[in-house]
Amino acid sequence: MVGFTGVGSLPGTDYPAAVRLVMDVLGADGGIPHLPELPARGPWASLIGRGTAVLTELPAELVAGEWRLSDHPGIDQRRAQATLRDDLDRFEEDAHDYAGTVKLQVVGPWTLAASMFLPLGGRVLGDRAARRDLAQSLADGVGDLVAQLRRRLPSATLVLQVDEPSLPAVLNGAVPTEGGYFRHRAVHPPEVAEALRPLAEATASGVLHCCAPGLGVDLVRASGFTAVSVDQELITDIDAVAQAVDEGLGLYLGCLPTSGRTRTWTPDALVTRVLGLLRPLELGSALADRLVLAPACGLAGFSARQASTALSALRRASELVDDALRQ
Repeated sequence: MVGFTGVGSLPGTDYPAAVRLVMDVLGADGGIPHLPELPARGPWASLIGRGTAVLTELPAELVAGEWRLSDHPGIDQRRAQATLRDDLDRFEEDAHDYAGTVKLQVVGPWTLAASMFLPLGGRVLGDRAARRDLAQSLADGVGDLVAQLRRRLPSATLVLQVDEPSLPAVLNGAVPTEGGYFRHRAVHPPEVAEALRPLAEATASGVLHCCAPGLGVDLVRASGFTAVSVDQELITDIDAVAQAVDEGLGLYLGCLPTSGRTRTWTPDALVTRVLGLLRPLELGSALADRLVLAPACGLAGFSARQASTALSALRRASELVDDALRQ
């Protein structure tokens, strides 16, 4: 059955309301509810700030708007950790007896390394030893987080989504140095895959999400992920994607645009977009069983009403796409 889910981020600062939205809409048949992320609450709730909350034995602090490794945890890292704990508590209240699939999102090691800085300056990405330590700390922390969520939601099946919006830039040597005048050297795919693999193996189902152009499915599979999550508009080699799906890779298709002025999409419009891309592949029911419809990226820029409408549209569209692919 074609599934549907959100990417992670939602608008506003009302976390209980976000959890209710996720469980009410995505908790239906075929849906994959996820731990909501509300970056509007502050830097400690952003993609990178939340990532620092997961790190083990690797202190960080927020200095002049930039996250840096440090000798002791800063107040913002401690606040990020407290926020994540509170979010897990609130999510558990609504989902403690949920018996379906639940998705957890974490920032990937390469986006984290490209976004964080060393204590004396320079991105973590530019120091091979530092980025290795960061990846190990993140992997250990994710293992702890997954184990904790399993205890909280004993009936649920967990999926881990690893967010890597900076990964194509890391692979292509396009990440600027701290001063912005130069670019960091490209990191070779084998090293990239090695750092990602522990996260891919943290649950039985790992999803690599990237909303930037240039991510190849070969790297996704080499890293051990069972699914890839991409913006539909950024797919340039649909044949490669089709082959990977035919060989068992799951596809989280970002069919609902999240950029630009268009913030209202009907189920019929989404179905037309999805089938226009996928129907020529003639994968039929095999594709339907490996397809999950999703927004192209997070919904933090939407209003609360728009986010609810978008997720509801994905819910209905998934039913229609499933019927069409099985005909």
